[in-house]
Amino acid sequence: MNGSLEKFNKLVDALQELPTIGKKSAIRLAYHIVMRDSFVGMKISHAIEDALGGIRQCSMCGGMSEDALCFICCDESRDETLLCIVENAKDILLLEENKLFEGRYFVLESLENFNLSALERMVASGVKEIVFALTPSIANDAVMLYIEDKLSNFDINFSKIAQGVPTGVSLENIDLLSLSRALSDRVKV
Repeated sequence: MNGSLEKFNKLVDALQELPTIGKKSAIRLAYHIVMRDSFVGMKISHAIEDALGGIRQCSMCGGMSEDALCFICCDESRDETLLCIVENAKDILLLEENKLFEGRYFVLESLENFNLSALERMVASGVKEIVFALTPSIANDAVMLYIEDKLSNFDINFSKIAQGVPTGVSLENIDLLSLSRALSDRVKV
């Protein structure tokens, strides 16, 4: 690109850092924001600023929240005997948007940052079943075995979402019917 459009190029580069946004899409978005509808650009800018300043991890489940506890952890009507372990907070949004699960959640993120004591506290509060809603893979099978071992002193059942979910595909890329069936047909681990 032309060096005289340094600010435009910076915007394109910044947009390209977002997942699934390639160079062509970044140029299209940047052009629209700068030349077609600057109000949209300002609206996006303010929304990003508000989100960065106001969204944090729920202190109980690790999901996204604007308060210390998320709306799910505060909801007394949730089934406290069911706990769904997901890879990231984004997966909770997907399951909640489609009303696929009535229990509580625990965000795993990674084994390096795995908070076993927080999980044990949640399980001790009355959990009878843990549902693993992780992307099917050998690595995640190992994670499930690790968690089962660490929680072996609790009287709980373990299940995982059914194999209707293709191996290596993240939950956000699965159609609603497959995801719904995978969750309702979960199997004991």
